[in-house]
Amino acid sequence: MTITIHMIDAFTKEPFRGNPAAVCLLEEERGAEWMQRVAAEMNLPETAFLRRRPDGSYDLRWFTTTDEVDLCGHATLASGHYLWTNGLLKRDAQARFHTRSGLLTADLTEEGIMLDFPAEIAEPVVAPEELIQGLGLIPRYVGRNRMDYLVEVDSEETVRTLRPDFGLLARVEARGVIVTSRGTAGAENAYDFVSRAFYPATGTDEDPVTGSAHCALAPYWQRRLRKNDFLAYQASARGGELRVSVQGERIFMTGHAVTVLTGQLQV
Repeated sequence: MTITIHMIDAFTKEPFRGNPAAVCLLEEERGAEWMQRVAAEMNLPETAFLRRRPDGSYDLRWFTTTDEVDLCGHATLASGHYLWTNGLLKRDAQARFHTRSGLLTADLTEEGIMLDFPAEIAEPVVAPEELIQGLGLIPRYVGRNRMDYLVEVDSEETVRTLRPDFGLLARVEARGVIVTSRGTAGAENAYDFVSRAFYPATGTDEDPVTGSAHCALAPYWQRRLRKNDFLAYQASARGGELRVSVQGERIFMTGHAVTVLTGQLQV
């Protein structure tokens, strides 16, 4: 028996940029242990598993190389891209996903694929020592939501040049650590804010482009900059650009995706 699997780069128009995800459409139910083994074999930041419901919506689950996660933006964007490019959804149809974070939707627009996600506000907290030592700096702000720590630092340069101690960050009791700053004013490619995201506790030292992190970043910068719409950049080695909008308790993220590989699982 074979199952088709696709490797898709999300939040980019160019192959080998943005954040890679595997997307697998299942014709029959599979257990979490099997999904986890496939995700470990794919060895990508996330592997997404889709199963169609009778009403045309899809169950969607996300796995890192080590764990199932509650929310993932780039693998959701990759899943929508897969459904539209393979003719499983009409271009004017909305993709509807049932997930561990409730119903999430994606729409194909002229600007790219727009995701509708919940806001994940990071409330102020006292930073644990492993966080401070792991980043090697004194933050301007530290917050925490149900998944991650959010850390503001003094400049875009600090974000881009940061060299964390991943061993220490792996000991922080959270899914991961998001580091951010305001974009450099007057720069040639000026962004409202930049970020990087580190998840050593779940098998990914640095995630290339993290949609779910922007569910915390956008509400934070909404308060700081007093605006609702942002052009954001995640400054990993692969890099990724997002357009992000805050509308009440929902975060709308728009990006592109490109398929780079299609193969067959021999199962």
